[in-house]
Amino acid sequence: MKLLLIGSGGREHALAWKFSRENSVSELICAPGNAGIARKVRCIPVDISKPADVLDLAVNEAADFTVIGPELPLANGVADLFAEVDRPLFGPLQAAARLESSKVFAKEFMERHQIPTARFCICENEGSALKAIEGKYFGFPVVIKVDGLAAGKGVTVATDRKVAEQAVHAAMTDRRFGEAGMRLVIEECLVGEEASFFAVCDGYRAIALPSAQDHKRAFDGDEGPNTGGMGAFAPSPLISNEMSSQVMSEIIQPVLKGLSSESNSYRGILYVGLMLTSDGPKVIEFNVRFGDPEAQVLLPMIKTELAPVLLDAARGNLKTEELIVSSNPHVGVVMASGGYPGLYK
Repeated sequence: MKLLLIGSGGREHALAWKFSRENSVSELICAPGNAGIARKVRCIPVDISKPADVLDLAVNEAADFTVIGPELPLANGVADLFAEVDRPLFGPLQAAARLESSKVFAKEFMERHQIPTARFCICENEGSALKAIEGKYFGFPVVIKVDGLAAGKGVTVATDRKVAEQAVHAAMTDRRFGEAGMRLVIEECLVGEEASFFAVCDGYRAIALPSAQDHKRAFDGDEGPNTGGMGAFAPSPLISNEMSSQVMSEIIQPVLKGLSSESNSYRGILYVGLMLTSDGPKVIEFNVRFGDPEAQVLLPMIKTELAPVLLDAARGNLKTEELIVSSNPHVGVVMASGGYPGLYK
């Protein structure tokens, strides 16, 4: 197949590395790609925020299959546009992509379908957010999340009232995250260890991929502000076979069933950020694509050709036999400019 890969980050570099080694992929194109990807793969400029431009590129290049790397094109409805003209694309429709693009939608969806997650409230303005923080329902630390996409930087774990008030003010008054911060989710801070769980989904069926753990705090010792991820390793020693089965039955399948019941069939990667609490695994967040930096350690572990599996999922015909996965641990480290995730040169 001639495969078009959309994106430009480390995740897409890992996907390009994987696809370029597979016999089923006769030609690989990446758009817009990056300098590292371009060393091995033909890269073409495109504005990934514009679904029509992505579709035009797929048509002009006669791509047999398109794989979406980042969340923005999915949030903007690229999968819907491809579906209208019956072109296979791996990634969920816009309505289902709200699991990531709207924290409010995700929390209310989990509440509707009894999917385990933290207690929460939704705040439409700064006054209600400050009132929620001042109340005794959550206590400190408390978690403050902007509703919309914020490149992994819209979450604050506030250890005291001052930090919480600063986070609310930055989002709702200073508009640090633009429209994404017009609504906030305030939720209890779950206690436990975090792990990342991934499943390939075709709307009804799902295959679990290797688990991983990433580290989001900017500094050593799990200190500093949250980032988009400072490193990862796989597999997670926290996710046993038993735990994996529990996550599939209590989270992944209810998500697929719930979305299907709301006419939002989910075809794509479902990434679940888990907190492994004393009460069992609970959802911290959903992503609708491979994680970054998790993809960089997860994808090299998959020995089965991945492109045909993703194509089957995109067509709603996923074969549920297990993937062949390496048992060797993989570790990745991120280098970032000083000042990240705030202002940096």
